[in-house]
Amino acid sequence: MAAAQPVNASAHVPVMLAEVLDALQPRDGCTYVDGTFGAGGYSRAILDAAGTRVIAIDRDPAAIRGGQAMVEASGGRLTLREGRFADMEALAGEAAIDGVVLDIGVSSMQIDEAARGFSFLRDGPLDMRMAQQGPSAADAVNTLPQETLANIIYVFGEEPRARAIARAIVAARTEAPITTTLALVKAIERATGRPRPDKIHPATRTFQALRIHVNGELDELVDALHAAERMLREGGRLVVVTFHSLEDRIVKRFFASRGGKLPSGSRHLPGVAESEAPSFELPFKGHIPASSEEAARNPRARSAKLRAGIRTAAAPMLVIADEIGLRLPHGTRH
Repeated sequence: MAAAQPVNASAHVPVMLAEVLDALQPRDGCTYVDGTFGAGGYSRAILDAAGTRVIAIDRDPAAIRGGQAMVEASGGRLTLREGRFADMEALAGEAAIDGVVLDIGVSSMQIDEAARGFSFLRDGPLDMRMAQQGPSAADAVNTLPQETLANIIYVFGEEPRARAIARAIVAARTEAPITTTLALVKAIERATGRPRPDKIHPATRTFQALRIHVNGELDELVDALHAAERMLREGGRLVVVTFHSLEDRIVKRFFASRGGKLPSGSRHLPGVAESEAPSFELPFKGHIPASSEEAARNPRARSAKLRAGIRTAAAPMLVIADEIGLRLPHGTRH
């Protein structure tokens, strides 16, 4: 079989690769969906592990362009499609899938490129759009009401100083539009003070919150989990790697509800009927963290959590997006 080649010269290794392959268990003749292609690390490993076929999805046009050489080198086994992983059913176009893998969050390639505006450590345009279209982070900070900004920063960033930061942003934008990452950092520091070596950067949570808002990330994750449940054949595997508590909370709730691990009549998940058979078996309890060795090599892996489920023969359960997702204050959704 044709070996998958790198997307480019960089030797990008995705987080928890060995654990993902162990949970996914790629097999000859099977078809897998990599919903977050990025630099192609998971797709490449799945293709190399067995005689598999991979349908890879990414909403970032730069990732699609970068992956074309890998498509050509795959001998027809890799299909690369541009779009949101929440739309994987339409993008994959397959009757049934043997496995789905999702690596949730911003990619290292996006963070490293200053022009994308994801990082407060590199000055660049305040953008943060994964798909490079639609309203940007600059649009959000310069137009949204102060209360809405505070809600976004508090809920999506879990930032206790959200109200003070929102006030500072609104005050700064009255002096001049906030159009760069450095300008936003300066506005945030009006409320938080300068960064300290022993603490996380005061802009960390606000940048995370704006990125999640701009890209609709949590809503998309909820939709993707339901899509995977509908797509996977009996015995098919869903593997999800998350990097912060908001994402992990959603995935944990999803597998708890689909795996029959919630008490009947749960007030948190009223959409799950007691009579519904579990649609997933859980191959292990809870989550798997990155190894201490990987966390030491790659700081991004320190917060990584892997959860997985194996599709049963039961019909997909009712869609309960509002119950497994976050209940957001009015005005924070798109």
